[in-house]
Amino acid sequence: MPISWSPPSSSWILATGFTNLRMNFLLETLQLIVLSIYYNVEAIIKCIIPTKKKDVTGEIVLITGAGSGIGRLMALEFARLDVALVLWDISQEGMKETARLTKEKGASRVHYYLCDCSDKSEVYRVAKQVKREVGDVRILINNAGIVTGKKFMDAPDSLIEKTLEVNTMSHFWTYKAFLPAMVDNNHGHLVCISSSAGLIGVNGLADYCASKFAAIGFAESVALELLATGKDGVKTTIVCPYFINTGMFDGCSTKWPTLLPILDPVYVAKNVVNAILTEQSYLLLPRSMNLLMALKSFLPSKQSVILGKYLGAFNFMDTFQGHQKKRN
Repeated sequence: MPISWSPPSSSWILATGFTNLRMNFLLETLQLIVLSIYYNVEAIIKCIIPTKKKDVTGEIVLITGAGSGIGRLMALEFARLDVALVLWDISQEGMKETARLTKEKGASRVHYYLCDCSDKSEVYRVAKQVKREVGDVRILINNAGIVTGKKFMDAPDSLIEKTLEVNTMSHFWTYKAFLPAMVDNNHGHLVCISSSAGLIGVNGLADYCASKFAAIGFAESVALELLATGKDGVKTTIVCPYFINTGMFDGCSTKWPTLLPILDPVYVAKNVVNAILTEQSYLLLPRSMNLLMALKSFLPSKQSVILGKYLGAFNFMDTFQGHQKKRN
């Protein structure tokens, strides 16, 4: 008796496809629930039990904007950890002083290079020099930053462009220069020093906020690219501090110093280095910023406005005196 065969009907194919889709949905949803519980428990445990710090002995650490401010202070923190320090800044004198101070703290290998991070060609040129003279950078800290301190309509186009070039575009160029070696070895750490102004808009800081929002978006996207390609050995940390008492925001005041204090730069530097050593993905300072960000995500827009007024976001910059060449 001959065997007959006919192709499956379109309705059968649709039914099978729907069944598979539903099964995938259920399995992936179950996976999401289980992993969500696991990671939340893990986060709670880490809050109770201090995370072990990774060993960075012998690593090459590059800090942009290292001639002053928290750039210098982070270099001093790393000086105690037996790393090779690479300092970048537009101030030769500032870097010399940072190098001197780090050597006093015990750093044995300190290299400094004059580099304007807003200049793509200069970043690539100096990066090649660093690779040739020092080696492959393993911890890259993008810290250099400027602020105009002018309202949007009063800010010259040239200063707006410079703000974006230093605070945002420089991250693109340094990542392009140093990330390939990290990816090849699946080992490294990228650090984006952004700002609380990269999370919440501030009256009088339109260009600065835009540059810091962009820096966060860029750093988050690169972090996801690394995870998607299996390069989980390259860690990322995004830092969002409130105003720091480094001179960059001289004259600015805070309405409620207990809730949102002007931050001590040594405190910030220590917390940033600790975040790197414990591989924290995000660091918001002060801690109250975490609560404010949670509120921002679900409050009605009009309530967000009155909360901003209450916190003084409308008047932070009224007494601004700092100048653009200082680092945050």
